[in-house]
Amino acid sequence: MEILSRRLLLASLVIAVAIWGTRVAESAEGRRRRMEFPDVNIVRDVVYKHVNGRDLRLDIYSPKSITHPLPVLLWIFGNRWSRGSKNHPPPLYLISRGYIVISIDYRLSGEAPFPAAIEDCKAAVRWIRANAAAYHFDPDHIGAWGHSAGGHLAALVGTSGGVAELDGGDNSSFSSRVQAVCDMSGPSDILQFYEAVSNSNERIARIDRSSIEQFLGGSVEQNRAKAIAASPTTYVSKDDPPFLIIHGEEDMTIPVSQSEVLASKLKAAGVQVTLIMAERRGHGVGGPRFAPEITAFFDEHLKPGSAK
Repeated sequence: MEILSRRLLLASLVIAVAIWGTRVAESAEGRRRRMEFPDVNIVRDVVYKHVNGRDLRLDIYSPKSITHPLPVLLWIFGNRWSRGSKNHPPPLYLISRGYIVISIDYRLSGEAPFPAAIEDCKAAVRWIRANAAAYHFDPDHIGAWGHSAGGHLAALVGTSGGVAELDGGDNSSFSSRVQAVCDMSGPSDILQFYEAVSNSNERIARIDRSSIEQFLGGSVEQNRAKAIAASPTTYVSKDDPPFLIIHGEEDMTIPVSQSEVLASKLKAAGVQVTLIMAERRGHGVGGPRFAPEITAFFDEHLKPGSAK
């Protein structure tokens, strides 16, 4: 009994230390966020869509003081469509430039395959417009922005503005069109992407194939129509918004040809597009390196008075 009591006491101490350590870490994280973004107001866990018995939520990052409606950037996280959440910190440097940044959760591929994720992203755009007055959103100046799988979804939001088949969800009377898209390292032609990695046995290629199949809900051979419907290149038309596409020349995860083919089709359709090929860069093209280009792009197309 004495030995058992000692073990129980030891276990209790371990648990207590773990809980205390977690609380300390959370407090430190909270302090860090306040120190890094002292002028940012954050509203978390706002429900923007009800689907299959659960709520999808978003976080709103805005300047502390707002005197007029501000343009909105919809940040879409990436991680092979299968992992991640809105809690992955979105780029916030544009808040000081007079933007509101919204980070959303969407249904991951393990929960629901295509078209679930794009339906959610487009529902978020409609929610922004439906709630513009309550949160000081400018409903006429909304941009979509993401990296990797998030870049793909941002591009798909941009090119599928009038595609009713991808527009399921709440606030159906509002438009899901956006006025600018920043696509960083996103796939654009799912069939071509799959074919590019099908003949390789490299670990990254195997992961890519598995991710595509999970996103589509089965093999590409059996879901060819879905792969086409999930490709931003499928919907390119002259009324698409301006695009900024950034891709690392040495990207081993998403072939750089994916951004090249999207840029080529947009240009052929008469859409304003800028393609930045990042020299000596791989899949990670975020961070401060391209902040000036991204800022200038959104300033040109989303600041009030810009072309819609």
